[in-house]
Amino acid sequence: MRDTTSDTTEAPTRRDTLKYGSTLVTGSVLAGCSELVGRDNGAEGTNTQGSYEACIEPVGCLSLEEVPETWMAILGSWADMAFALGQRDGFRPSGFYCPAYFYERVGLSMPTDFPALTTEDGYDKEVFYELDPDVILSDPNYLTGWGSWSESDVQELTETVGPFFGNSILRRMDYNDYTLYSLYEAFERLADLFQERERYEAFAAVHDEMQAEIQSRLPPETERPEIGLVNFGSAPSEGQFSAMTTESEGVEMKQYRDFAVQSAFSEAQVGTEIDYETMLDIDPEIIILHSGVQLTGEDGEFSASKFHEEFVAPMEDHVIGRQLTAVAEGNVYPGAYYMQGPIVNLFQTELTAQLLFPDEFGEFDPESYPDLPAAEQLFDRQRVADIIGGES
Repeated sequence: MRDTTSDTTEAPTRRDTLKYGSTLVTGSVLAGCSELVGRDNGAEGTNTQGSYEACIEPVGCLSLEEVPETWMAILGSWADMAFALGQRDGFRPSGFYCPAYFYERVGLSMPTDFPALTTEDGYDKEVFYELDPDVILSDPNYLTGWGSWSESDVQELTETVGPFFGNSILRRMDYNDYTLYSLYEAFERLADLFQERERYEAFAAVHDEMQAEIQSRLPPETERPEIGLVNFGSAPSEGQFSAMTTESEGVEMKQYRDFAVQSAFSEAQVGTEIDYETMLDIDPEIIILHSGVQLTGEDGEFSASKFHEEFVAPMEDHVIGRQLTAVAEGNVYPGAYYMQGPIVNLFQTELTAQLLFPDEFGEFDPESYPDLPAAEQLFDRQRVADIIGGES
């Protein structure tokens, strides 16, 4: 481990202005719902005489003298947001990220060689010291409530590496009884941290324009399909399907909530393993493998053949599976990746539109995904690339 002692007689370093300027990071970083000191519910940070404030639950408010130059993110949603805000150069990779092919379509490259953040014993503290980021983009409670750390481990990193800034936006978990921000609420708060209001607003405009276009073309809610959403860990070759709901809280299901589609599974079935007989009783007209787009080939692109081999073929070969309407009619699809930020969400909203409403938005082509004919694209890739590059 690096030497984390400091000489208090030295002038404050850039790291000190980031780490020790925090209003709530010390002492209450793990509180269930920290009060956002000096703030109302708005997301716009204050900036006076060179200093500024960025706030988010459960961390509270960070008071900074300088914009963080380097950062790491444990989960892909926060990395995606930072990329969208033009912060690719400061990225210190180690964690779990969205498929790289999304970013390549908007001019961003993702590293392929970086240290693993976890070991058999849990999260590796040494990696945080090795990367030495100015800020750690994560809900600190993720490491204690979902990971293997104690509160003292998190406090140590806060004091010796850098402050945490994040919220468990992915989904509601046992440990987070505080506010879960929507994707764009969290994105706006991160824009405060990086002082990138203009990029945030440009992305929000792309998102809102796409949503308005989609909503204008959707059928009434009563005419929208119910979908059989099953977890990526399902094993159709073994007759096991893990039922999910499209309506759960968090960024993970944003695209389904945006389309106001319902789950084919009952509340009692969600979170349980169901067999082929139960699937046939429910017989959803569309079956979607949650996070199925992460199935990639050696070239890093989505692999239609791998998806068919691992998920579709076992259902077609099963005596009951082949009787399912979705299987018989070819409506078994790879679903959106479970983590997403504003960049990936644009692609995955476009994907979901084609999976659910092919007559209106064009048929999903697994062989070419995520590339669509220009007439079927719901957002401008170059416009997004320009926003990221600061050219919009």
